[in-house]
Amino acid sequence: MTEGSSAEAELSVRVSSIRITDVTQDGDVLTFAIASQKLNSSAGVCVFRTYEDFDWLQQSLFSQENLPGLHGIIFPPLPSKALPSQSNTQTKALKQLGFLALGQAWQSYSKALEFYLQQVATHPTLCKCNALDSFLINSESPGRQRGRKGIFNRLSQAVEEMRKESHKDVDNFFQNERIKNTNLAALSKVATEKLLDVVMTEQKLALACGHFSTSLHLCVNQDDAAAVAFSKVCLKLSDIIEAVKRNFEKAGSSNLSTLGLGLDLESRYQEAEKEMLFRRTCKLIELETVKKSTEKAKANKREVMEAFQKAVEKEFSLISSVAKQEIERFHSSRVNVLKNFLIGWCEQQLNTAKEFAELYSQHLEACRNMYTE
Repeated sequence: MTEGSSAEAELSVRVSSIRITDVTQDGDVLTFAIASQKLNSSAGVCVFRTYEDFDWLQQSLFSQENLPGLHGIIFPPLPSKALPSQSNTQTKALKQLGFLALGQAWQSYSKALEFYLQQVATHPTLCKCNALDSFLINSESPGRQRGRKGIFNRLSQAVEEMRKESHKDVDNFFQNERIKNTNLAALSKVATEKLLDVVMTEQKLALACGHFSTSLHLCVNQDDAAAVAFSKVCLKLSDIIEAVKRNFEKAGSSNLSTLGLGLDLESRYQEAEKEMLFRRTCKLIELETVKKSTEKAKANKREVMEAFQKAVEKEFSLISSVAKQEIERFHSSRVNVLKNFLIGWCEQQLNTAKEFAELYSQHLEACRNMYTE
């Protein structure tokens, strides 16, 4: 993440300093401590926010009525709300949050919310929203101002999407982008699900190794020399299995905190681009409908319809212009972000492999010495 000059000019804090430093749970409510540093000062700021506050911020970004070309913006995707009461039901939690449901003390979920804030703060347009600065520095929660989204709105939007998503675009750039987005969204989802399967398997293997390592201690017996020798083998094997367990745990944790978070972010961002492209398609269909109505309008209404058509054309042109800039910025950003996650993943996997290769060598040498004694 790089601090843009526009963000520095609009925000009261340094973009690079925005961090979620802690999360506390009270029943079903998660509260996140968001720390940052003020511009041109060493003074720090810390505010406490719930998910409803994040949702208020997202709705504030969506509802900037005076912002030209708002519908052409690819909004940073806010993760779904976590329901701590369901966290002990792994199937429900994984279906709801995927990778973000794993990890200890909601660390992965907190990191995803931190990425969200950083992406909003580095966006050249969204960083200017007053709600963002208020969210980061005001001690009082803005949650009381939040709005509600009804289920009927979501259902009607889903029906509208099915009806309009196949509408052919008049601009090859956007038509090709829609095809590319559909393919990448599907591939990102599959890659995320496959890596999630790997992490879940590593966790299951680690648990099985833990049980096996513990059960080997039940074989310890001091009745005679043969039993003592066998007990030594069992204890040494228990140590080795315990090392295998830690290897699985560390590899799984690395997959989760690096590539897992990267793929989750990529998948949600592809959906965010899809939503932007759909909004533009809806405006295109509106423009085409207005043009047809203008052509059929009677003489006494034609002047009014032509003026309305020009207004819609202007709005559509502006949305398209903003959308093209957003798409170019999005592709550049997603490549850099994924590259950083991949580099971090490779480095952690390599360090883990070296660490446990050395540990296994020590265990192997210890086993050889047992047979030479």
